[in-house]
Amino acid sequence: MTTPHIRDYKGKRIYMIGIGGSSMSGLAQMLHDKGYNVTGSDKTHSHAVERLEEMGMQVFIGHHAENVAGADLLIYSAAIHPDNPERMYAAEHGIPQIERAVLLGQVMEGHRNSVCISGAHGKTTASSMLAQTLLDCDMDPAIHIGGRIDKIGGGTRIGGDDVFVAEACEFAGSFLHMKPTVAVVLNIDEDHLDYYGDMAHIEEAFYNFCSLVPKNGLALGWGEDERVQKLFTRLSCRTQTFGFTDRCDWYAKDLTYEHGCPHYTAVFKGEEICRIQLRVAGRFNVINSLSAVAAAYELGADMQKVAEALAGFAGVHRRFEHTGDIDGVHMYHDYGHNPVEMRGALSVACEQNANRVWAVMQPHTFSRVKTLFDGYLTCTEQADFTLVTDICAAREVDPGDINSGMIVEGMKKNGINAVWTPSFDDTEAYLRAHWQPGDLVLTMGCGDINLLNEQMHKHGDTKK
Repeated sequence: MTTPHIRDYKGKRIYMIGIGGSSMSGLAQMLHDKGYNVTGSDKTHSHAVERLEEMGMQVFIGHHAENVAGADLLIYSAAIHPDNPERMYAAEHGIPQIERAVLLGQVMEGHRNSVCISGAHGKTTASSMLAQTLLDCDMDPAIHIGGRIDKIGGGTRIGGDDVFVAEACEFAGSFLHMKPTVAVVLNIDEDHLDYYGDMAHIEEAFYNFCSLVPKNGLALGWGEDERVQKLFTRLSCRTQTFGFTDRCDWYAKDLTYEHGCPHYTAVFKGEEICRIQLRVAGRFNVINSLSAVAAAYELGADMQKVAEALAGFAGVHRRFEHTGDIDGVHMYHDYGHNPVEMRGALSVACEQNANRVWAVMQPHTFSRVKTLFDGYLTCTEQADFTLVTDICAAREVDPGDINSGMIVEGMKKNGINAVWTPSFDDTEAYLRAHWQPGDLVLTMGCGDINLLNEQMHKHGDTKK
């Protein structure tokens, strides 16, 4: 059966299941701006849904078969199974269907350069850095990333035909539908084991992704990641590495930190290219920014403008984002949702000279908690206090054999001062009863834990 192509549905009604998701909402906006009649559904109302509605798109809350009536094409994500009532209606009524990642690959077609940024951690920040850099270099990039940057008022931009910058997610092999001329691999680590099963299959997926690059294209990767090193020995395209030492093609020379923000000279094969001074904190942002520098260099960008753009990069929403202060307590949120990312976000929190640091974790999906369980038990050890909410089920059904209480018990055995606060109301009440002025609270997770910050800011300072 021939896969339908989005170009054949211009002006027709496109129905998108899960339209409020980070990637789906961006694609919805791109299609809407290109003249498609976009509608869709999501299980809950959200800020992303509100933005789409403000643009004139009809969004149904809840998945119901009758919503799809009259659609010419249905788009779904890998998390939406065939037994979804809207997909079932489409199948019964002969409405063609395209998976989200396939659609993204189709949208990329026609661009001379496609930079696809992958990795278990950091890809949203790295792709946002590159996107803003190319904008500031007047290179008119098309953009599709999973975060929101103020420069474009979101995560998508149609742009010209020369450069497409995309965040390349490995979940369910999504990035294998892309058309990269430059593939970036920030790292290869354990995640999405519910789909891949083991590290060997994850590594093979990254190899297959990089193998999509033509021989005259370029694969860029963190040269100090052993899995990336092994991967690059197998590739037939050009390869370049970036990292902290001169063993890499690109490396950070004279690295220093100012209030946790890295400053360094970017060196390429022995030549000093430009001085980078970041406004975003964390050692991991050396790697993220070097990947952007290397990709921009490959695309022919003015490197002085690249340095100026990165100096102005203030971060991505939901990435160590300061949401405001309550009771003299500094409130932050980070999208990190696995142990490595949470540990990294907390390392930045601990550089802020706070009185005490509170880690508030919303574990994401039962399968991820099971496969990475041991990592969760120590990932907040840098914090003074840890609160754990109930697990965000997302696309999954509660199996009944794992819960946040088990995480908390394991944390306590590792010497962590942890408390299970199941709901947002429970968490807010505990924080307000125990925090002190000068403390820092960092909420972490890729579910709806950011709404806890909004809830608490709405309530304002605690009434005495």
